[in-house]
Amino acid sequence: MINNVVLVGRMTRDAELRYTPSNQAVATFTLAVNRNFKNQNGEREADFINVVIWRQQAENLANWAKKGALIGITGRIQTRNYENQQGQRVYVTEVVADNFQLLESRTAREGQSGGYQSNANFGGGFQSAPSQSNATPNFGRDESPFGTTNPMDISDDDLPF
Repeated sequence: MINNVVLVGRMTRDAELRYTPSNQAVATFTLAVNRNFKNQNGEREADFINVVIWRQQAENLANWAKKGALIGITGRIQTRNYENQQGQRVYVTEVVADNFQLLESRTAREGQSGGYQSNANFGGGFQSAPSQSNATPNFGRDESPFGTTNPMDISDDDLPF
């Protein structure tokens, strides 16, 4: 079976960090994920997805990612149910995140230019790189991706198929 979720969206509020009686950190938040199409009015709609993250990842998320932050998460979908105070059965579907990654710096989110951009991957370390706001990448096909060397000279007899 496969139950794998990858989402990129913006946090609708700061994560709510709590601790279980056994002192396990758990954070809950909602992620707004834009749909790939526009509605009849030409507006882009979003889905608001409930996410739960546990342990050290929960503490890191609560400390570093705030309302409006663009984050990516990986995890799985989970469905659970409980009985509310009125005696009704309530079903909840949510994403249980294994890890998250900040996808933009705070200065970029707040509309400031320049500075230092970071990609924080709390599933596997922290990476930083200088901002490339003035540099434009060259996506043209005018250069060989293999450098300026001559093409390989391989005869048909050398190929294994």
